[in-house]
Amino acid sequence: MQRLLTDHKTITKTRLDTVPQAPLTSGQARLKLDSFALTSNNVTYAASGFAIGYWHFFPTGIEGQGLVPVWGTAEVVESDSADLPVGTRLYGFYPLAEELVMLPQPDGHGGFIDAAAHRAELPAVYNRYTPVRSGDPADDHMRALLQPLLATSYLLFDWLMDNNCFGAEQIIIGSASSKTGLGLCKYLAEPTERSYKIIGLTSEGNRSFVEGIGACDQVLTYDQIAQLSALPSVYVDMSGNAQVKRQVHSTLGPHLKHSSAVGISHWDQFQPENKVEGVKPQFFFAPAQIAKRREEWGPGVMEKQITAAWKRLAADASSWLDVQVHQGISAAADVYGALAEGTADPRHGHIITL
Repeated sequence: MQRLLTDHKTITKTRLDTVPQAPLTSGQARLKLDSFALTSNNVTYAASGFAIGYWHFFPTGIEGQGLVPVWGTAEVVESDSADLPVGTRLYGFYPLAEELVMLPQPDGHGGFIDAAAHRAELPAVYNRYTPVRSGDPADDHMRALLQPLLATSYLLFDWLMDNNCFGAEQIIIGSASSKTGLGLCKYLAEPTERSYKIIGLTSEGNRSFVEGIGACDQVLTYDQIAQLSALPSVYVDMSGNAQVKRQVHSTLGPHLKHSSAVGISHWDQFQPENKVEGVKPQFFFAPAQIAKRREEWGPGVMEKQITAAWKRLAADASSWLDVQVHQGISAAADVYGALAEGTADPRHGHIITL
């Protein structure tokens, strides 16, 4: 079984590794991955591997080496579970590897959770697996690429609405070219009547791409931050770039009502102890908003809203997303490397098939 190991300390450093298949124990099932997506989201998983716990989902048994989690679809090829028969296809959270051995347990809603002991204390949203039909591979690809990213986008939108946008008259999205940033811009633009402007921050090279999405009222490059209007504002940071964050905070000063940290796509510019003017940045953890809504609305309601939301944006994805399909775990190294180095084209959505 092949897998791509990532160095815990230098997340651009990867190597292919081959390990023998472990025999199943009572109640376990073996799933072979069909395909999975690679996006800047996976770079955030690696960069915050210990801070949030992503390295703990799929232990490697090798000191200092981790398996980056990916979203994808796999098929049960061997099972000692009465609940999960061979041939079942499941969408969910997998290691960057050819297979996953899990301990399936029905979740009461038609899906499964991995009840392995080492996952018990990890966020429940990542332990759930959803049965999907065998059909057009393109459906698997779009689901893996867009559902996790746009789910976060929609949860950010819901969280902002839930907090009345903290009284902001403008919402500033850092790294607006990222798919999560792009999705948030689009969701923010959906209300026909809104009291806020949408400001996208991006690099000069990605400016035309963000402008072409048509969701932002204004697009500024990182060297134009000083042009931000002195209005009550919220900053939603997808990149984790410490210098950009300092500039936004110093430019807006007391006008910045909330600063949210979401991703670390610019992981090499991230500084955990970054000191900024004004409000203290707060980390946005999507599973926490899901848990809040489940308690308020009951199970399944927010999940249905998320599904409807990401499918709305996926319907016109051909206008802003070019799906690139690569074959084999070995191909994942170059794709992940480009994402981690920040050289990937934001128009591309990368899928690894096995």
